[in-house]
Amino acid sequence: MNRQPAVYILASGRNGTLYTGVTSDLIRRVCQHREHAVDGFTARYGVACLVWYELHATMDSAIVREKRIKKWRRAWKLALIEASNPYWNDLWPEIIGQVPVRPIGKFDPC
Repeated sequence: MNRQPAVYILASGRNGTLYTGVTSDLIRRVCQHREHAVDGFTARYGVACLVWYELHATMDSAIVREKRIKKWRRAWKLALIEASNPYWNDLWPEIIGQVPVRPIGKFDPC
């Protein structure tokens, strides 16, 4: 995956704690979350599984989208995730180009 601006949502588990972020390098940023390399919300609440992401042409459009999603009600965020990832699979293998190792339909926290 090339470096492209992205908006993403991480979860602690199915219907668990959510974190919405924006980055210019999705792989690097998600890796930081997964390894709890930076103290903060995601490390404190164990939020490390990538459950949704959206690539953008520009960082400006990604930032606008992230700000909008952050203002959404929780139910809307859950619907957004479930529209493309109904089983809440960890999308990490997808973004690094590996085949998922977990069965489809089972959430396995990172």
